[in-house]
Amino acid sequence: MIDASPVRNLFNTTREDGLASWFGVTQTALVAVTLWIVYATVRARRDSRWVVLGWMAIALFFSYMAFDDGSEFHERMGSTFKILQKRAAESGSSGGGVLDIFPSYPWQVIFLPIFGSFGLFMLVFLWRELRARALRLLVLAGIGCFVAAVGLDFVEGLDEEHPLNLNSMVAELPGVDDYTRDRFNRRGYTAVRHFQKSLEETLEMFGMTLLWIAFLRHWMMLAPNLRLTFNRRE
Repeated sequence: MIDASPVRNLFNTTREDGLASWFGVTQTALVAVTLWIVYATVRARRDSRWVVLGWMAIALFFSYMAFDDGSEFHERMGSTFKILQKRAAESGSSGGGVLDIFPSYPWQVIFLPIFGSFGLFMLVFLWRELRARALRLLVLAGIGCFVAAVGLDFVEGLDEEHPLNLNSMVAELPGVDDYTRDRFNRRGYTAVRHFQKSLEETLEMFGMTLLWIAFLRHWMMLAPNLRLTFNRRE
């Protein structure tokens, strides 16, 4: 529709310097703010120490996620670690490591166990804290979106010839390559991988939206009679 790459890049959901990325970072930051408000509320209510600490841990995690989304921290650290390991192997000071045999992005080896462990903690904690069935389902669906997004990210990082690369399987279906070349002027694999990345980013934003709704609804239940008043100074 718009034959100008800078404008297309602005609306490209797969890029880290477009509107979608800005929306995602802003959304995650606002979720973190919401969680800090929940933390302040349960602390003011004098809930149990473990409940207060649990909400603080989740608020800290989402604050980190906002920073991570904006800086691409885990991707950069994963790539840096792989470079350092490669240099060590070339110098003979270290043998091959797990990153040499892992087929996808290196950040998944380093950060995924941490993210996965915290996601499990968050699911258990929120399942106990959120009494409403609808809120529990929102949390379950939100975390499920992130799990699916990580799975798509794993596929994205595979070599095109890898036997587990679903993008290659789809691109090799009859008529796909002809359609993408005619419609998008791109070969089948390139087009399929682009839409897969777009789906991944959409799942992350949708999952974050579901979690945000659950947190906001829970806060409204914690403080149903909260009123803000502004007194005019004479």
